[in-house]
Amino acid sequence: MEFLKYPLVLSYQYLTHLNSTYCKAEHNGGQAHQATDFYLLRETEYPTGNSADFSRMGEAAAEMISDYVINVLFCGHEYPTSTNYTREYLKGYPFIKVDEVAQDEVADVIHRYDICVPKHKRLDAKLISKAVNMKLIVQYGVGLEGVDIDAATESSIKVARIPGSGTGNSASCAEMAIYLMLGLLRKQKEMEAVLKQKKLGMPMGETLLGKTVFILGFGSIGVDLAKRLRVFGVKILATKRSWSSKSLQSNGTCTNAPSDEVDQLVDKKGGTESLYDFAAEADIVVTCLTLNSETAGIVDGKFLSSMKKGALLVNIARGGLLDYDSVYQQLESGHLGGLAMDVAWTEPFDPEDPILKFPNVLITPHLAGITELSYRSMAKVVGDCALRLHAGKPLAGTGIQIVN
Repeated sequence: MEFLKYPLVLSYQYLTHLNSTYCKAEHNGGQAHQATDFYLLRETEYPTGNSADFSRMGEAAAEMISDYVINVLFCGHEYPTSTNYTREYLKGYPFIKVDEVAQDEVADVIHRYDICVPKHKRLDAKLISKAVNMKLIVQYGVGLEGVDIDAATESSIKVARIPGSGTGNSASCAEMAIYLMLGLLRKQKEMEAVLKQKKLGMPMGETLLGKTVFILGFGSIGVDLAKRLRVFGVKILATKRSWSSKSLQSNGTCTNAPSDEVDQLVDKKGGTESLYDFAAEADIVVTCLTLNSETAGIVDGKFLSSMKKGALLVNIARGGLLDYDSVYQQLESGHLGGLAMDVAWTEPFDPEDPILKFPNVLITPHLAGITELSYRSMAKVVGDCALRLHAGKPLAGTGIQIVN
């Protein structure tokens, strides 16, 4: 049969289970796949019952399999390309169905789905409790701060992210960070005003050459950013929770003998104890941290006050890393030389928000990771997860990172 794109052999015992499950689901008015995980046995087992019974059960099971569909839910109409590219990748597989549902309608339909891509939808314990058929929650990217992972674990639902290093997502974000840095250095908003005034040769900008850049959070995006910044002739400072022991001295600064290629990208390394010292040294701070209870509001009044007067701040991670009131005050006082952000405190961000009135503030609509390369790659990852679930195969090798 056409739908059997993967080899499988059903055991007599499993066919009995399927038959029983199917009858129970039909009695309850539901579909067979809503009552079973449908992980098909791949080991060869021989029937111990009557061969005629086996034949009839095999025919029934085959009919059930032909009707079995993996349903994939994309939450919300934001980032529509994620849904469209996933559908395109799966267009040759009629047994995978991809739906996009408005955020306020998710609670009414989540019980139908096997896989959920939350995007910006918050999946709390109450909502997860309704996801009775869910096998996998996988983010189209890395941010899982909106998912109650403990609740998912209690419901035997796997939660996963798609690491950016393997999809082009981190490279895309790194390039956006450089775009925003250059926008601040060359005074993009002032350029637009000068064009309207039909003037030339203004405003006076600055170069990246010779600047010191502090990468706050040296994960995949931070590493890709450091690789690209090297050619601009900058000094790079970076912090992360742990470095290889050989690359750090007791005071947290870089040794002369870095232990690997990644270490060589950074001129000075540190942990949380180095935040304020590095902020004081940097001309530009770029936030690349994951948002969690420890990092929320980490760029606060104390951090901003420790920065050089006139230094620039770029945020390509999460809006909640920055304390809004502190940032606004530092812009108003002139201490903070400029702010560029691809993410905001609330999204979509109010275009009339007072912070956007400053001439040295730039904002983009949360699209740092949205490129043809990254979205095609992540569509393949989500699609492969759906295909493996349908085939009863492990999710290893699909490119996801399971966190529970």
